[in-house]
Order: sequence, then C-alpha cells, then structure tokens
Amino acid sequence: MPSTLPLGDPAPADGRLPDRAAAGAADRTFSVYVHIPFCAVRCGYCDFNTYTASELGSGASQDSYADAAAREVEFAAGALRASGIPGRPVDTVFFGGGTPTLLPAEDLVRILAGIREAWGLADGAEVTTEANPESVTPETFRVLAAGGFTRVSIGMQSAVPHVLKILDRTHRPSRVPLAVQWAREAGLSVSVDLIYGTPGESLADWETSLREAVSYEPDHVSAYALIIEEGTKLAAQIRRGQVPDIDDDDHADKYLLADRVLKDAGFDWYEVSNWSRDASGRCRHNLAYWRGGDWWGVGPGAHSHVGGLRWWNVKHPSAYQQRIDARESPAAGREEPDDEARLLERVMLMSRISDGLQTSELPASARREVAGLIADELVDGPAAIRGAIRLTLRGRLLADAVVRRLLGF
Repeated sequence: MPSTLPLGDPAPADGRLPDRAAAGAADRTFSVYVHIPFCAVRCGYCDFNTYTASELGSGASQDSYADAAAREVEFAAGALRASGIPGRPVDTVFFGGGTPTLLPAEDLVRILAGIREAWGLADGAEVTTEANPESVTPETFRVLAAGGFTRVSIGMQSAVPHVLKILDRTHRPSRVPLAVQWAREAGLSVSVDLIYGTPGESLADWETSLREAVSYEPDHVSAYALIIEEGTKLAAQIRRGQVPDIDDDDHADKYLLADRVLKDAGFDWYEVSNWSRDASGRCRHNLAYWRGGDWWGVGPGAHSHVGGLRWWNVKHPSAYQQRIDARESPAAGREEPDDEARLLERVMLMSRISDGLQTSELPASARREVAGLIADELVDGPAAIRGAIRLTLRGRLLADAVVRRLLGF
C-alpha cells in the first residue's frame, strides 16, 4: 500500500497561507501538479498513492474525479488570492499518478481548462501527462494536443519481458514505439521513462532497454534506479528469497552504461537521472521543483509548496472527495522547514542538476570542502572556478556523499 504521509502541523480549512508566503512570489515561477490516483493493477515495486478499482472503496470514483480535481483548482485560486499571493500564469503543468491516461483524455483536458481559467497559462507553457502504453490510442493524443497538452512521458520501464514481469508491468514492449509514434503524430514532445536494477535484470538486458529507447528518437529519457520500498510486493518477495535483492554496484554499472549509451545517441544529462537531446527537451516542470519554484498539488496525497511553506493532501480518494464536497481544504498537514532544512534541501536538489549550485549560496564551512571534492574527482574543477558546484560523472554516482561532505554530516 502507499507510504504514509508526514505528520506536520494542522492546515486551516480555508487553505489560507501565512502572510510571509507572499513575499517575493512575483519573482518565483508557479506550476501545478495534478495527481491521478488510479491504476489498472498495482506494480510490485510501487508505493505511490495509487488505487486499483478493488482498493478504491466507496465514496470516490474515476468517473467523478475530474470534477473533484477541477473544484480543488477553483479552491486553490481562491485560497491564494485570499493569502495575498499575486496572480501568476502557470509555467508548467504535470499530470502524474497512478496512470493519468486511465481517465478519458477529455477529462484531463477539462482539468487543464480549469487551470487555464483559474490562473492562465504562460506563453509557451509546458503541459505534460504521464501515460501507460496500453492505455493510449492515437485519438488519446489528438485530444490531449488539441486541448493544450504539449508533452507526454511514457512509462516504458524496460524492453525486456522478464524484467517487466518482475516489476508487474502489464504493457507489451511492442506498444511503446507505437505510443511514441502516435504522440509524435499529434505534435507532442516525448519522454520515455526507464527503471534499472530490477532483480534478475542483467547488464545485457539493461543495454537492450536503453538501445530500444533511443531507437524511438524521444526528446527526453529518464532512467531511475529501482528502490525497494517497505510494504511493497517486491520487498516481500526479496525478504522471502523469491527474487534476489538489489545491488549498489550493479546500479552503478548500469548508470555508467546508461550515460554512455545516451551520450552516444546525442543526449546530455541535465539532472542525475534525466537526459535530453537539447535544452528545449528538458522537463521544465521537474526543474521548477529542483530550483525551488512554487507549485500547487491537486488530488489525494499531492504535495504543494508556496513561499517555503509545504503541505500535503489527505491520501485516500474518498477522504479527498469528502473535503472537496464540503468546500474545505483537502490538506492533511503542513510544515515550514527551518533555515538548516532549507539549506540541506537546496544543496541536495541544485547539486543534482547540470547547471549546478552556486558556491555563493554555501556557508563558508562548505566552500572549504570544494577543493577536496575537486581533488577526489567528484566536482568539476573549471565549473567550480566559475562559481558553480557541478558534479562529474563519478560525482553523480556519489551525489549523496557530495552533499554530506559539503554540509558536514
């Protein structure tokens, strides 16, 4: 089942934010994340806040979800206005899940129309939806593109059937190139998402997946190491010895292979787990997260961030629906990190992107560590001279260690 939410402080029913959240808002980007909490089946590795039909229970349904999400958008716009947050057009929108394309494309377009009506979309706004290859058709993408979507992120994960089986992924590998083709024909930018390090996946299996992915000529590739989350089916299988555990050295070898294959195919890394053909192919929505922009998260379990304040919605779709029906904030709790926590987060996120973290943002104690990180080939020397902490390839493998050394823990 999905992981638990943090505790935090109580969130007001009217959604009002403290006055300090408005400070500097006009200089920050604003994004919207829309969580679609439905899946046809639960993948064995997944602990996201998603629900199959049998898990959904009473009080919520896929049929009424678009209405509930649109009503939260209306609520959000009112709460931000009441909090003195200046109106800003939305730079990026991301529909994630779950499987957003389990909903009719018309429902996704209707939610986007509500976002456009509430705030407006910035010129050239990026609007992305995740998609399962089995839950889309050419018409799906035509409707999305006509409704304002610009980008699709296709959950490929692997091109190897036995790896997909371990992950409990139900799509056929042959559907991925079709989905890419249909999205392209509709005029959408395309990302494919991969997972490496699945138990039983060989280095050759991973290379097969990488070469298949680049053969589709996407604009963007994400490649994430599999993490075994407690409470998942895969964690239980590993604990019982039914499948082998994951291995850090195996993950490292597969990351190096990914970087080499993607680089040879014309992709450059711009975040530790993300590559694009050029700057225009980067996922601007994720960059907004990493750079500390503002965003409102719509849907059960969705997280939001405005002016340093963070909050998260109730998890279950039924509880979410009840809050929306009562015209109350669906937030379950909120928090405002202190200076130390904000610094840690800033260093963790900004050091992961190729633009790098400005050394001027670091305390003096951290700046003294930079020379040693360069000597250990974890940080790029020329970039550091220009004032930025930019990870080397070795540094990307040891990104967490770089953060620990910079901040002394």
